Amino acid sequence: MKHQHVVVQSPALSAKQLLLLFHTAGDNPVSMAEIGRWFAPVFPEALVVSLSGPLACGPAPGRAWYIPANELDEQTLQDKIDAVIPGVVDEVQYWQRESGVDAGATALIGFSQGATIALEAIKARPGLASRVISFSGRFALLPEHATRDTTIHLIHGEYDDVVEVRTAQRGYVALLDAGGDVTLDIVDELGHAIDDRSMKFALDHLRYTIPRRYFDDALSVSPGKGDIIGLR
Repeated sequence: MKHQHVVVQSPALSAKQLLLLFHTAGDNPVSMAEIGRWFAPVFPEALVVSLSGPLACGPAPGRAWYIPANELDEQTLQDKIDAVIPGVVDEVQYWQRESGVDAGATALIGFSQGATIALEAIKARPGLASRVISFSGRFALLPEHATRDTTIHLIHGEYDDVVEVRTAQRGYVALLDAGGDVTLDIVDELGHAIDDRSMKFALDHLRYTIPRRYFDDALSVSPGKGDIIGLR
């Protein structure tokens, strides 16, 4: 995958965290960078980068991670995603190498198709990042296995008519059943969009939600300085 991107924030000193943004189909990294500007001032030591889907989609400069189609069955959707996920994983690892930030201090943040790509990247490569913020995203096929190395935050509009809220609810239950670490916030009366309330959920989770793995260690191990829990 080519490294097309928009750097939203590059700290003067070495980055302590890495936040990667994934746009939806037909959008582009410039537009998604506007979402990144909400995160940048809150996390001044983070490298914040908005990534570009590999495929042209819709009017230029629209891009996509995979070409959407109406009424895809879940297996067909999974097959489309599986074809591009290796490139997505490579892209994440490229930015981890470039920034010197490891998976424990990496967050993947996506909207709609971009959120689906972030979720599926973690499903395919457990532990690729320590946090996922999924705005209006979904899994293709529900995960049967999950790791607590990644905390997933599902944020979804109650009235989303593009990616129905029930898909987020199903994903939440599947992750819990698989032993994963997940939160679900349903934003009242919101459609397929990100609003101030959605952003507050996301920012608060990154700053204040303690990953479940620390409780699994009976709180005997303190969070590492680079971990996303330290983004305060």
